[in-house]
Amino acid sequence: MKWTDTLDIAVALAEKHPDVDPKTIRFTDLMNRVLALEGFDDDPRHCGEKILEAIQMSWIDEVS
Repeated sequence: MKWTDTLDIAVALAEKHPDVDPKTIRFTDLMNRVLALEGFDDDPRHCGEKILEAIQMSWIDEVS
């Protein structure tokens, strides 16, 4: 997975962290959780606020 795979990342996060409310997660925590996902292989420097926001919104949609 790469940073642009927001839906795949959101699904993986929802499965791995069912107890986390994506509405309340800080972007620093979100980034660390994404980097820790199995199958994620992208440069942390390619991540920005817009990407994290897109991942967060996809994660919210996934658990809603």
